[in-house]
Amino acid sequence: MTRFRSVRNFERKPCEGNCHPHSYPHRIFIQPGSLLRGPLTKVSALYPGSFDPPTNGHLDLIERGAKIFEELVVGILRNSEKSPMFSLAERLDMLKTLTAHLKNVRIEAFHGLMVEYAKSIDATCVLRGIRAVSDYEYEFQMALMNRKLEPTLETVFMMPADKYSYVSSRLVREVAQVGGPVKGLVPEVVEQRLRAKLEPAYKFHDEMQEELQEVAARGPARKGRRRKS
Repeated sequence: MTRFRSVRNFERKPCEGNCHPHSYPHRIFIQPGSLLRGPLTKVSALYPGSFDPPTNGHLDLIERGAKIFEELVVGILRNSEKSPMFSLAERLDMLKTLTAHLKNVRIEAFHGLMVEYAKSIDATCVLRGIRAVSDYEYEFQMALMNRKLEPTLETVFMMPADKYSYVSSRLVREVAQVGGPVKGLVPEVVEQRLRAKLEPAYKFHDEMQEELQEVAARGPARKGRRRKS
């Protein structure tokens, strides 16, 4: 038999709120522990990707995912068919540095089917970010295929912060390869790695910027000269 305890014995008094003015004195019975928050389901999630390079959008999803899941494993895909800008060891090092403050986040590398890797680490959920409608179409197909391969594996989609909604590793690489600025698109440690790896491109870009500034400075003087007839 369930035991209940009395919380409060109400005395009849003039009502100051929305209670009925003619209500009788009564007691409220609450089962012990019923107001306590029940145990939350422990969920381990996998956030897979190439992360070449890691962007502020990636870090945004990792930090937010760490608040939702008990454990978040960031899985870096080892794909031998692609020639990444950063080696697997470099990406592992960067992500470990960026997530050092998140105690429930683990950085690992994997190859092969993602669903098999998720099963090997006891992950029951896959975290994916969606930036635009085009992303959703691709991710929707992937989620259905993953469910076909492993019905117990759920997919959770998260929208990035507005300021990162257009940022992707591909766009960052394209900008960096011609020496363009990537500040605000990637964390500072990644920006430094990009400049070090693509030093000739950044050096050429900086030299061109200096020349353009010199030309712009000489422009008004040339316009002031009159052509002799």
